[in-house]
Amino acid sequence: MKKQIIVLAVLLIASIGINAQESTSETDSSFGIKGGYNLASVKFDSDSETGQRHGFNVGFYGESFINEAIALQIELQYSQQGYEIINENSTFTQKVNYINMPLSFNIYPTQNFFFEVGAQVGLAISHKEEFDSSFNLFDASQELDPNKFDYGANVGAGFKTDSGVRLSARYHFGLGDIYDEDKPRNRVLQISLGFDL
Repeated sequence: MKKQIIVLAVLLIASIGINAQESTSETDSSFGIKGGYNLASVKFDSDSETGQRHGFNVGFYGESFINEAIALQIELQYSQQGYEIINENSTFTQKVNYINMPLSFNIYPTQNFFFEVGAQVGLAISHKEEFDSSFNLFDASQELDPNKFDYGANVGAGFKTDSGVRLSARYHFGLGDIYDEDKPRNRVLQISLGFDL
């Protein structure tokens, strides 16, 4: 299943990239690379939210305009996510790395500035737990397995120069439960810099 998702995403992005190469209009479509900073946390059903994990994201994107003001964008990205819980005596950190496929509508009120809204599916490809305690109450090797699949909604905004350099910010609201209990869901702020190829 993981290979099928990755292959599908690559094919979709490649098709947009091919259209970009064949296009004679600057606003028709584009293909590029992007990367940036992640500030990730988890929100539980009890309305409590964890501390944040710092990480990065990197990937590819393809954007194709539906009309002069609206574009469809698909991405394939590697994203470092997870969370941290700190109490008086200890710190627990879970690092979860995902392959995400965001699909969004980019709305351009001007030629260079855009808003984005869309959905995202993700696949957890690795995870690691770290536990520090002065009392050594827990086994530091203890693991808490996250669910493999994640999904949610994205909102954001950005600025694109005429030369194809993009600076954007996005917030991901996870709607899929990371674990089967307490309904913990991903929350991720991404700040990214992209370059059209």
